[in-house]
Amino acid sequence: MQPLLQMQNIDKQFPGVKALSGASLSVYSGRVMALLGENGAGKSTLMKVLTGIYSKDAGSINYQDQEVTFNGPKQSQEAGISIIHQELNLIPGLTIAENIFLGREFVTPFGRIDWKKMYDEADKLLARLKVPHSSRKLVGELSIGTQQMVEIAKALSFSSRVIIMDEPTDALTDTETEALFSVIRELRAEGRGIVYISHRLKEIFEICDDVTVLRDGQFIAERTVASLDEDALIEMMVGRRLEEQYPRLNIPHGELRLQVNEFSGAGVKEASFVLYSSEILGVCGLMGAGRTELMKLIYGAYAKTEGELVLDGEPLSIRSTQDALDNGIVYISEDRKGDGLVLGMSVKENMTLPALQYFSSFWGLKHAAEQQAVNDFIRLFNIKTPGMQQPIRLLSGGNQQKVAIARGLMTRPKVLILDEPTRGVDVGAKKEIYQLINQFKQEGLSIILVSSEMPEVLGMSDRILVMHEGKICGEFDRAEATQERLMACAVGKTVGQHAA
Repeated sequence: MQPLLQMQNIDKQFPGVKALSGASLSVYSGRVMALLGENGAGKSTLMKVLTGIYSKDAGSINYQDQEVTFNGPKQSQEAGISIIHQELNLIPGLTIAENIFLGREFVTPFGRIDWKKMYDEADKLLARLKVPHSSRKLVGELSIGTQQMVEIAKALSFSSRVIIMDEPTDALTDTETEALFSVIRELRAEGRGIVYISHRLKEIFEICDDVTVLRDGQFIAERTVASLDEDALIEMMVGRRLEEQYPRLNIPHGELRLQVNEFSGAGVKEASFVLYSSEILGVCGLMGAGRTELMKLIYGAYAKTEGELVLDGEPLSIRSTQDALDNGIVYISEDRKGDGLVLGMSVKENMTLPALQYFSSFWGLKHAAEQQAVNDFIRLFNIKTPGMQQPIRLLSGGNQQKVAIARGLMTRPKVLILDEPTRGVDVGAKKEIYQLINQFKQEGLSIILVSSEMPEVLGMSDRILVMHEGKICGEFDRAEATQERLMACAVGKTVGQHAA
């Protein structure tokens, strides 16, 4: 079969890093090509070379039987290649329609913006994606999942021959994901070529026809999805077998560490639970259930209207995030780029920023101690970076996530709240993060693991809380928890539950 798009032997080097070395990718008309690899494998770099964000050092790009080189995203879009980025590129103060058609608005014969046509066309795109909002709504008022659907609508508006989807379901609910898959099937039937980048292997087997694997910037293989199983795919990606996906550490919990009593605020209603040292408490629920809101109430990022927090037997008054940090409570945000990291700073600066008090003296900052601590975490977390002075924005998503977790641990917490700690992280880096979580657990840390991935919650947790519409609606021992029982509870059904 003749490819619609073919990239061959692409090389790309940055100072100190060879990001791509002989990378290749073929995209076929009417087929979905999965592009897989660990974080840092070169997937995003390859897509940036294709769309003209980066220039290649070597290799060729052939599109519709012609060799091409694009000088920027606008040129590649005009040629019929669209990309839906993992990181949202939307303007909160503009409407959905204004975001979709920004820079290419419809105009009347008199040279004015044709608002009616623009909103009508945007509404059609939203209807196709089953988004229940008017295109006149401000993007800043939408959930992260709905904003992702706006990004997808934006890409569809170009009527492109090749559409690249980089982690498109990362922030989507199951219903939104199924709406997206329905659109992908339509696009495939229309003869479009789709590149699908995802760490969710279940989705690869559900929606993709072919798969290309990169490892360390190099092309490893192209296969049909039908010829592979999950184990074979993982082995191709990481170069080794992953014997156990969720390496849970089975040890008894310690003393009572945290009591949350009748917490309300930010949509959360009368939430109560306890947490022990050396325990992982899983928290799950559907999008909008109030998981993140409850964690931010505990952390002081949101103001509670009522409730009491008790840490190691002492009542706490948490009025700000600094109060929480001072008392040993750390929250690692699900939005690492929005809340967790300062993209203009280096790996070292990001890691030590909340913990500078530990490296300070009367004479100033103890630079040697700071650098030693950063080096220790880089080694412990196996963070792939040319050095601690590397700008954090140049690291892969998985390595950024490791820095975000290390940043929290720098403050020497008693309670570590991890909100979607493996979102956008590949299978190899996921296991490394799980092993680190086990290490923290063994050292006596109390951990709250918030995740929208049920297998992750089931695989790593000692106890599990389920939230529905702002309330804790169930608590399960590990032994009695199943995906079916958790899901039934998450959608509001009454099931047998027992407190630990």
